[in-house]
Order: sequence, then C-alpha cells, then structure tokens
Amino acid sequence: MFFSIDGGDGTGKSTQVAMFCQWLRGRGDEVVACRDPGSTPLGEAIRQILLQRHDLRIDRRSEMLLYMAARAQMVEEVIRPALAREKTVVSDRYLLANVVYQGYGGGLDVAALWEVGRVATDGILPDLTIVLDMPAEAAAARLDRERDRMEQQGDRFHARVRDGFLAEAARQPDRIVVVSAAQSSEQVQAEVRRAAERFLRGGG
Repeated sequence: MFFSIDGGDGTGKSTQVAMFCQWLRGRGDEVVACRDPGSTPLGEAIRQILLQRHDLRIDRRSEMLLYMAARAQMVEEVIRPALAREKTVVSDRYLLANVVYQGYGGGLDVAALWEVGRVATDGILPDLTIVLDMPAEAAAARLDRERDRMEQQGDRFHARVRDGFLAEAARQPDRIVVVSAAQSSEQVQAEVRRAAERFLRGGG
C-alpha cells in the first residue's frame, strides 16, 4: 500500500506523516517513510538546490524537471523495492505536489506535468493521497522559521497552489481525499486515519 500526504506549506504535513506512520506501525505494518524531494543521496542534493539555493535562477520548467529527477530516483531506490517486499510506503509529498506547484502555481501545463510524472515514476502512484487543506495565508502564518525558496513565492502563488490541490481532488475523488488542517493535530490525524482505513481494509 502506498500513501502520500500533501498540501500547502504550513499545513502540518511532516507532523501528520510522523503520526500516521506511528499508527500504521502500531497496527503491525512494516512502514517505509520518505520525503519528496529527498530520501536518496541524489534526491537530497536536488532538494538542497531547489529549496535552499536562493542565489540560483531556476526556470519553472527546470524546476519541474529537477523535482521529477529526484522522484524518479526515490522510486527506484526506495519506493519500488519497499512495495515489492509488501511494505507500506508513506511519502511526504509526491507527484501531485509537482503538478500543483509548477502547474497551477507556476503556469506550466497540468496535463503535460501528469504525463512527465508518469514517465518519471514509471507509473507508480499512491493508492491514496491525503491533502491537508487550509487558506494559504493562515498556513503561511504557521511557519515560524526562515522560509525556503518555494515558501517565498508569494501569497498569490500559494493561493493558486491551494486552488490546484482542491481542483485535482475534485477531479480524482477516488485517489485524493481532502482533510481540513485548521483543526488540532489530533483531529487532523483522526481524519487521516479514517480516510486510510477504507484502503487498508481493501475497499479502495
């Protein structure tokens, strides 16, 4: 089983991924957690370029392809082997984020991004993606640290990103579930688990 947790910056993804993985392990699942971009030497190097190199000009198309390259490596090194061993994979972000940030947010063609993503992932997509949702300005107010390169894209960009997540969830309701992040972390996690249980029981 392959899950991803996604959403705008400041919605609490990393906290929810950690809580969700703990719950899955408590059920007896063997869990492999990863983050996109990252989780491989190549992925972590690309992550550093994409998020921390404020001195580099990175065109949207180049940005998109860098994310895709990091993801392709993560699929080959981490996700595919884990799924082959029947482990449960939980990814902090995945292809949907690339589509939404560089497509809806950055203006690239959304359909083309899905196609490039299918090549990059060799068709390995999450059984379920859980999108943590809240207004972009409220989510940004939660960031109490120095913002990375993507987090500094501006309010209008992040509003388009939120709209993109909601549009894709409406388009793919069987694969993408939206959970309000404007709740306590415990309430959010309860909804995340409820969304996942249908798939874990084989009802997805």
